[in-house]
Amino acid sequence: MAGDVVTHAAEAAHGGLDLVPVVALLAAGTIAVPIFRRIGLGSVLGYLAAGLLLGPSGIGLISDPASVLHAAELGVVLFLFIIGLEMEPSRLWSLRKQIFGLGVIQVAVSGALLTGIGVLLGFAPVVAFVFGMGFVLTSTAIVMQILGERGELATPGGQKMVSVLLLEDLAIVPLLAVVTLLAPSTDDVSMTARLTSFGVAAGAILLLIFLGRRIMNPFFGLLAQAKVREVMTAAALLVVLGAALLFQVSGLSMAMGAFLAGVLLSTSAFKHQLEADVEPFRGLLLGLFFLAVGMSLDLAVVGENWGLIAISVAVYMLVKAVAIYVIARLLKSDHGEALERAVLMGQGGEFAFVLYTTAATSGLIDGPTNAIFTATVIISMVITPFAIIGMRYLMPKAAQSMDGVEEAHEMSGKVLIIGFGRFGQIVSQPLLALKHTVSIIDNDTDMIRAAAQIGFKVYYGDGTRLDILRAAGASTADLILICTDQREQTTRIAELLRDEFPLARVMARAFDRSHGIELVRAGVEYQLRETFESAINFGGAAIRLLGATDEEADEVIEGVRGRDRQRFELQLGGEDWRNLTQLLISNARDQAREGGVSIAEETADAAASQSADQTRGS
Repeated sequence: MAGDVVTHAAEAAHGGLDLVPVVALLAAGTIAVPIFRRIGLGSVLGYLAAGLLLGPSGIGLISDPASVLHAAELGVVLFLFIIGLEMEPSRLWSLRKQIFGLGVIQVAVSGALLTGIGVLLGFAPVVAFVFGMGFVLTSTAIVMQILGERGELATPGGQKMVSVLLLEDLAIVPLLAVVTLLAPSTDDVSMTARLTSFGVAAGAILLLIFLGRRIMNPFFGLLAQAKVREVMTAAALLVVLGAALLFQVSGLSMAMGAFLAGVLLSTSAFKHQLEADVEPFRGLLLGLFFLAVGMSLDLAVVGENWGLIAISVAVYMLVKAVAIYVIARLLKSDHGEALERAVLMGQGGEFAFVLYTTAATSGLIDGPTNAIFTATVIISMVITPFAIIGMRYLMPKAAQSMDGVEEAHEMSGKVLIIGFGRFGQIVSQPLLALKHTVSIIDNDTDMIRAAAQIGFKVYYGDGTRLDILRAAGASTADLILICTDQREQTTRIAELLRDEFPLARVMARAFDRSHGIELVRAGVEYQLRETFESAINFGGAAIRLLGATDEEADEVIEGVRGRDRQRFELQLGGEDWRNLTQLLISNARDQAREGGVSIAEETADAAASQSADQTRGS
């Protein structure tokens, strides 16, 4: 019997779906992408490298990348649908000058220059146009990731880059249409047939607009009433793929159909639901698309044309970066902002693969040319993180405007506050309420001007400089409060005060427990972790909501505070973490047994369990 089961299972496996390539693709993506993101090269390059490894130029596990690429193109279709969902008319209107001004100028000028470079490199004008316009399309994934990590998406410079990226994302739609029109035709087509094709395409656009405005919202409203999640997901995919199919059979781009569907639904009440339903498929299929592009990269062709590729990468990146820099300077950006934009946006991007693949499919370029173009873009994307590192040495040091700001000079407040961010602003209020004379310094001129608007007099000064501390009155202040939010800066100020003003009483904001210990050893009289009290109160509110009485909650909170104090004192004395934790647990249980309080004993048991987990983890 067991032998029959094994035999049938083997036969089923033999005649069923071959899961080896599927598992290999998923494994390659899940391993390569985190590694590449960890080393700062981005997820797109991780997918490309994984695809290259699996493809014919690598271990050859997948011998037909084209079949994977055709299926993975749906990822681009879904990506453009989501971009369309973000294209609300109001947002486009608010950014119209940057999108349709700066964006159009940058794309047009860079595209013209790169097309000219392509002609000089020996490509036919049409092929050079495809090469240049593909390279113009900056990597949205790379630039958005960098801006997000820096927290610069909302800054003026970041907004300009986002606007240009938005215009480039929009530009892929007409570029795909242009590539289709430029594709060579093997048949003689009459004028009537051309007009008919144009009419069919126009009819498809009008039909989709009608469906989007009149039918889709009521349709999703009916489905929402059913409250079946999988039906809504299926409907979202139906809209995207249906719009793509409509445009495909009309002779237009699938991506253009999906994009237009997204725009039509950008103001819909179901916009966020649609985005949430489509996003997992978009991410998976777009990753598969990049894997397929990596598999399609022919290293033999790259090796044969390495000189042309190297020249193309160097010249295209340099020309594009110079064009971006000059345009930025002409439009009144300063040197630092223009240089940063030029370096961040000097590479080609993922939409170039879409354009080159479409051009190859339509017969506009051949396979080897596609491999050369794709390799050029990939190498430019690999170089970008290293170019950003080099840019740091060329960037001018940011100079703060001192308009409306006074530097610290002969200050004589009873209390000196160093740092006037969120923490310092709250700290100052009890002191001012009791009429203490307070002197405040900070090194953020924007914050100083903002504080002046609400009635606070804050002087400019860097607390890590001894001359500033003297000018701020550190030698005569009764109390000095260090409220800065940078760990190293706070410790440096505390050490300066200890060495130069040993009689000063100092309180400091600590980042965490180890920082608090550093500060005590640096001579600080009182320190408090910046989130400790808020977290304690938050936990107390949580157990009250779960049914604890006020007396029980107060007892538990006081127990937490007490054990924290003991742990801090023991760590300050150099005690081992495991020993001091076991000591605190033992003390807590003794207190529970003496007082007959079950909740304290339960707290000790929970602490013992957590300590065991931490011990195993270490």
